[in-house]
Amino acid sequence: MKLRNAILAGLMFGMAHGSVQAGENKITKGYNTMDAMGCMLLRECTDNVEEVFSLLDISSEYEKPERYTFAATEFNRLLVTLHQIGVKVYLADQKYFPIGHRGVYHTVSNNFYLNRRYMHDPAVLMQLMRHEGWHAAQDCMAGTIKNSMIAIIKPEDEVPMIWRVMAERTYPAHSVPWEAEAGWAGRTDGMTQAALEACATGKMWEIYPPTPMTNEWLVENGYK
Repeated sequence: MKLRNAILAGLMFGMAHGSVQAGENKITKGYNTMDAMGCMLLRECTDNVEEVFSLLDISSEYEKPERYTFAATEFNRLLVTLHQIGVKVYLADQKYFPIGHRGVYHTVSNNFYLNRRYMHDPAVLMQLMRHEGWHAAQDCMAGTIKNSMIAIIKPEDEVPMIWRVMAERTYPAHSVPWEAEAGWAGRTDGMTQAALEACATGKMWEIYPPTPMTNEWLVENGYK
């Protein structure tokens, strides 16, 4: 069954796992570790972690903020829809991310975090917003965004092979179904926005019929 209970790390850099100790001063494995990321996800490590309310909150952090202008409409529309379904977005210090991780979505808190180190590139920013936003839509597909489960949205045979191959080269095998379609969404204008709007309007399963196994799970657990 294509459902999972997980912390989802974004943009081709693997999954976040591991236990977390409370409080930044109790990060036992140092910064740039899963331990540090977990502390951030639990909102116990918040140094230089700032909520994003508009594109300006990000573009103003870097030189030549006008470079982000082309992305303003899409970014802010995504952000508004994410807020409608209960997802917050944060720009976070690179010290909380394992090396190479550019973003992460947390299915329990329904927050996602963008690594400040990489957001100087507007194209990377938008890829991450779409990718992590798709994970939020997967969260919605699995009954409700208020639980900690996620489900694939597209039948696996509809995902273009290029995205599956890329996911297979990057992620553990058990993550591929979710990451393949998120990779596709991350590079496709409007795909994530449409899925988030379906979630926000309560028409997720009408617009995106669940796969047979997901539908069976939804019925068994009282969501349908």
